[in-house]
Amino acid sequence: MTSHRFTRVLASALACITIVGISACGGSNANKGSQGDENKADLVFWGWDSGNSMKRLIDGFESENPGITVKFNATGTASNTQTALSNAIAAGKGAPDVVMLEDPTVTQFAVTGDLVDLSSFGADKEADKFAAGPWGKLQYNSKPYAMPIDSGPEMLFYNKAVFDKAGVDGEKIKTWDDYYEAAKKVRATGAYMTNNSGSAMEYQPFTAQAWQAGARPWKVDGDKITIDMTNDAGMKKYIAFQQKLIDEDLINTQIANWSDEWNRSLNDGSIASLTIGAWMPVNLMNAAPDQKGNWRVTQLPQWNEGEQVSSEDGGSALAITSQSKNQAAAYKFIQYMTLGKGAELMAQTGTFPSLKSIMDSKEFTDPNAESNKKTNEFFGGQNVNEILSEAAKRSVNEFQYLPYNAFAQTEFGDDISPAYNKKESLQEAFANYGKKLAEHGTQQGYDVTNEG
Repeated sequence: MTSHRFTRVLASALACITIVGISACGGSNANKGSQGDENKADLVFWGWDSGNSMKRLIDGFESENPGITVKFNATGTASNTQTALSNAIAAGKGAPDVVMLEDPTVTQFAVTGDLVDLSSFGADKEADKFAAGPWGKLQYNSKPYAMPIDSGPEMLFYNKAVFDKAGVDGEKIKTWDDYYEAAKKVRATGAYMTNNSGSAMEYQPFTAQAWQAGARPWKVDGDKITIDMTNDAGMKKYIAFQQKLIDEDLINTQIANWSDEWNRSLNDGSIASLTIGAWMPVNLMNAAPDQKGNWRVTQLPQWNEGEQVSSEDGGSALAITSQSKNQAAAYKFIQYMTLGKGAELMAQTGTFPSLKSIMDSKEFTDPNAESNKKTNEFFGGQNVNEILSEAAKRSVNEFQYLPYNAFAQTEFGDDISPAYNKKESLQEAFANYGKKLAEHGTQQGYDVTNEG
């Protein structure tokens, strides 16, 4: 019987190979960094700059910390950043001091020992300052391995003009049963309630909606992983509902999120709503300019009437790599970006915050604030940040991501899309998906049980 110690070593060695298909993995034991001087360092920071605010953020930090410089290397996208970090880990050198990662990918680098446990700097004491959803995703073995930049509570965005034509009041969609009834009315107008092609681009919405349903499709306990895609009660609920939408032609199964056709459909009104993260407003404003004034946002429908359960869709965070020789200064930079003035600046430039103090501030929800006027106008005069903040404060069920999340996302598109093309049932597709996830985990050295 394989020991846990051997399993962990094997998993650590193989994880980097699987992430991006590269050979060899340095691992934290081979290139362990050091804390260094917290007041003097030349930091290297990798990430993306979707808000075009990174220069202002770094200038502000350097002004407050004259002994520390920050060199920002724009990696372009979250995927590029993940790949670059994996390559540096494999080489055993070249990793940055601070790296921006999507929340679900943090675990896969933490489990291999390539990120620093931030509780060594007292980060574990900061939990109550953040919304529960984003904070919970960054834990591994009950320790924080990154600090959240933003939050992405799942919301219902809808086109009021299309809903009005269908005789649907978006504010009265309180449950998923209400959503189903609305979808039938919207379809009768020629539009679709939403889209879902089962592609890799729909992986994150899947995890968010399954999460809200109370699903535990996988459970990670150290080296032990349990996969349960079809027998878990929450997954049964999710699969049955999605299958009904597919069977009754109530969702467009030919359009994937973030495709050109998706943007066109949002702009011409043929897709009437989205269940997606709170970071979506600026994307809708860019993708659907012709629908200015028509879009609205409201809380996510509930599985049981009267509940107020949320979940997270996406999000990003800052971590310190184990290769860093400037970990103390790196943590000071992370504090500025996630707990300090940097977090405030990002909120002003369109990043939906994870910090409770910002969400609770009058400035953030003030409809007369310059940073809010354009968004609120696009959403027909709604106070958008007020609605999003309410969602971020809602309760969340327990949920984990696999330590090989990148594989899970890619495999999702391969295995689940046939069900949306009506080549097999969603039940069959998820059973096959679970089998592939279990096989992959076993290959990585984990002790995996597949329960369905």
